[in-house]
Amino acid sequence: MTHLNLTHTASYRGLSDRIAGFVADLRAKLARRKVYRETLRELRTLDARELADLGLNPSMLKRIAYQAAYET
Repeated sequence: MTHLNLTHTASYRGLSDRIAGFVADLRAKLARRKVYRETLRELRTLDARELADLGLNPSMLKRIAYQAAYET
């Protein structure tokens, strides 16, 4: 008698799993983008003196916002 044993590999993902993964990735990307935009907006509200007190230059603001959103 022959016995056939089928096992699913971890690499197999059904359509619903792929859609759920896509949605989760999209939500994470949108959340990071929101952090970037909010951080940049808040930093841009600071005047030159406040930035200097923090040791920041206006040319650094985009990089700081990027780091806050994507490198943490």
